[in-house]
Amino acid sequence: MKKSNPIALLPIGVFLVLYLGLGILFEYVLKIPMGFYNIPIVIAFLVAILVACLQNREVKFDDKLEIMGQGVGDKNIITMLLIFLVAGAFVGVVGRSSAESVAYFMLSIIPARFAVAVLFVVACFVSTAMGTSVGTITLITPIAVAVAKASGFGLPLCIGSVMGGAMFGDNLSFISDTTIAACNGQGCAMKDKFRENFGIAFPAAFVTLILILLLSFRTELSGAVTQDYNLIQIIPYILVLIGGMIGINVFVVLLIGIASGAFIMLVTGQTAPTDMLANMGSGAAGMFETCMVAILVAAMCALIREYGGFEALLSVIRKIFKGKKGGQLGMGLLVGAMDIATANNTVAIVMANPIAKEMSEEYGVTSRKTASLLDTFSCIFQGVIPYGAQMLVAISAARELGFEVSAFEIIPKLFYPGMLLISSLIFIFAAPQKNIK
Repeated sequence: MKKSNPIALLPIGVFLVLYLGLGILFEYVLKIPMGFYNIPIVIAFLVAILVACLQNREVKFDDKLEIMGQGVGDKNIITMLLIFLVAGAFVGVVGRSSAESVAYFMLSIIPARFAVAVLFVVACFVSTAMGTSVGTITLITPIAVAVAKASGFGLPLCIGSVMGGAMFGDNLSFISDTTIAACNGQGCAMKDKFRENFGIAFPAAFVTLILILLLSFRTELSGAVTQDYNLIQIIPYILVLIGGMIGINVFVVLLIGIASGAFIMLVTGQTAPTDMLANMGSGAAGMFETCMVAILVAAMCALIREYGGFEALLSVIRKIFKGKKGGQLGMGLLVGAMDIATANNTVAIVMANPIAKEMSEEYGVTSRKTASLLDTFSCIFQGVIPYGAQMLVAISAARELGFEVSAFEIIPKLFYPGMLLISSLIFIFAAPQKNIK
């Protein structure tokens, strides 16, 4: 066991001050749109690693490089990187028009009274299939604006429902960055994490749907939304979803999705072979920053662990959170704090993973439950922070269509993150506790 050394945590503090400080400066002082996302997170982590390398002069620089190399070379990190890239290629192949087809199909067959409920359900399905909350919000928010404009439902309610559904899939999807990061960081199978996670997410989604329906029946309607759709394009998503749920290897599932998506897109004339290859490359390239963050965090955390930083953090957590239930809450609050600081739930999970791994061993919590808690709490916080990508993208999409709405109008309508928090606390404190295997 490493000797406790609180100073070893300095690189994390440097990163958080640098990233959060500049984010607040850009977003709220300089009023730069999407200010938090103008901060080069890779550079912030490089500065943090430089600080880590300058610490502990007793360890030679070559030895520090070797320690970082061992951290990056971990099997779970390599697996995570490969899944990120293949998942990006899958999204590049199938495109995103199928998401709109799902939404308009359901809106065409269900009465207007249930339009907002349909938006929530569609966002749940699309985000679970696509593995991206931001992508889902980008696609479905214009439809939400159309529903609000045509039917009489409030725009904050429509957008809040889409955001809630998007976070549902972000939390559960087999190809979500958060799922990949949590499962590989804790060394558990995705199907096991899904089963553990579903027991938290589904009750929260069900109660959210009831709340949306109650509000819907109190709204006077004035119209409906109609649009053309093409359902054949959703087949690759369904195959990926089913394959993941029944436990097929994630690489095989994604390859099936890529093959079926390529066949359908080519046969239906939606794209040319050369364009498809370019789209695959663009999809994989879209994961490059996430991959680089995972590499840099692994290297930084390896040094922090070697210096005794994790032991110092764990000693504080042991004093505050007692027993297995307290430990689980501590994990959730840990990743939540990371998310508030970084405004990125994937980065928050990657940063919290090594600490949570040691906490799970300390408190006797199974790896699948740890992965589930990390993913769930990161999505709870990410789903409500006003400077998160999800909120900023939703507001920007509405503004582009000529509708102004603020984050503080939407937040009270974000029923799902609130219900997910309640469901998570019940899961921790009321559900039967199993011993680690």
